[in-house]
Amino acid sequence: MLKTISLFLIAAASHAADLGTKPTLTLAGIKTMIAAAEAEAEKRNVHVTLCIVDESGNLLFLQKDDRAALNTIQFAQRKARHAAFYRSPSRNGAETLKKGNMEVLAYPEFFPNQGGLPIQVDGQTLGGISASGAKSEIDEAVAQAGLDALLKK
Repeated sequence: MLKTISLFLIAAASHAADLGTKPTLTLAGIKTMIAAAEAEAEKRNVHVTLCIVDESGNLLFLQKDDRAALNTIQFAQRKARHAAFYRSPSRNGAETLKKGNMEVLAYPEFFPNQGGLPIQVDGQTLGGISASGAKSEIDEAVAQAGLDALLKK
């Protein structure tokens, strides 16, 4: 019996060695990003919806400012999902479309509108953060403030 248990422990340890470690978004990290993004929005006197998704596009956080338009709820989610799925700013989607590449509109989770940024740590994409409700370049600056706060921690 003892020999069987020790063999099991050795086998379990070798399988655990096969698994990598991956950073993930935590509630504390999300709160850090949101606080910084809110501060940037307030500094710029804009009313936005903020969104954070995980690397699969699952919603982790969504907050609409009282004075942000209702459509910003969907826009913020789509920007964040684009950033997470394509591991690039949603601005890149807008630039691709402006170059005349219409087929990108059929890509899953593709959203050609600036304001979503991938959340990347050590070369790994953990998700996406976005803002929606102001001019696109301001939306991106608000999201960038949140991302910067996380990366400074």
